[in-house]
This record gives sequence, C-alpha cells and structure tokens, in this order.
Amino acid sequence: MKSVCVYCGSASGASDEFAAAARALGIELAKRKLRLIYGGASIGLMGTVADSVMAAGGEVTGVLPRNLFRTEVPHDGLTEMIHVDSMHERKAKMAELADGFIALPGGLGTIEELFEILTWSQLKIHQKPCAVLNVSGYYDQLIGFLDHCVEQKFIRPVHREMIILNEDPVKLLDQCEAYDPPDVQKWIDLDVPAI
Repeated sequence: MKSVCVYCGSASGASDEFAAAARALGIELAKRKLRLIYGGASIGLMGTVADSVMAAGGEVTGVLPRNLFRTEVPHDGLTEMIHVDSMHERKAKMAELADGFIALPGGLGTIEELFEILTWSQLKIHQKPCAVLNVSGYYDQLIGFLDHCVEQKFIRPVHREMIILNEDPVKLLDQCEAYDPPDVQKWIDLDVPAI
C-alpha cells in the first residue's frame, strides 16, 4: 500500500477519544509513508486526521467538490487539493487514488462511503482492504446489524469478513497490509446454470 483513504466525520463527535484516534491514525500513516486520501475539509475528524499526518511529515491529498462547503471549510495546508464537480466524482477519485480504505467515526456520509466501497469490493470492482477503526465501540451496533444480515442470509459470511475491524490503528494498518481478498462470487442463491 502507498495510500489510504480515510472516511470520517466533519464533526468531532461526543468523545475526545474520537479525535485522539484520528490523530493516532494520522501519525501512523505518516510513519509508514502512506499518503492520506480524504475529503479535503479542515473541520471535525477530517481536519484532525489531515493535520496529524501533515504534522508528522506525511503527505495528504484532499478531494473536494466545488461549491459544497463554505469558503473557510476547505483545508488550505495540504500537499495536494483536487477539486471535482460532484460527490459522485469525489468518491470515485478517492477510490481511484487509494490502495485501502479506513472508516473512523462519522455520520451518514461516512457510513454511506464505507458501504459503497464495501459493495464495490463485494462486486470485485476493486480488491483493496476496507477497514473500520472501531473507536470506543462506535461501530459495535452496525457490526451487530451486519451479523444479523448474515444470519438472515442477505450477506454471505465471507463478505461480512471482508470488513477489517480493530480498535488499534497500528494493528488495523497491519491487517490492511496483510489483506487477502476473498475469491467468491457475490450471489447467495444463484440457480442459473453456468454457460
């Protein structure tokens, strides 16, 4: 891996542990010389992870839709800022630039980005690691729901296991670097004969 896309909140959240985890992840990315790819904002956990990478001597690429945020929100201290025309272009560009994906705590946008990139992995659009830094159990209920989806046979166990999960940024990145994508088709009940 040479770069990691981090999805996270444009808010800081209710716990100081979220920002501490964002800083720790940023420092570890810089230590491993992994370029941060992220949404380009200067606020919330987005700003925290970018600032920590830059402060530790690492490189950061932001991808920001034109006219999405107020003028003070874009981060002006990055290695590179790429402007795109839409949210769809933003997500596609981040996916193109990244060799792996990590979700920190965040809201609807973070969760949507995580599930889209997981779906792309399930469909073999990419074979890059997709991970969740589960700070203070933030994603426990979401993971529980995914386990429920497996029990109800809407998600195959092998696809649920694609999600790399850890509370420690160092161990999480180790798992990402060791990731071996599953070699299995998406469909659970495929009764169509092979041609």
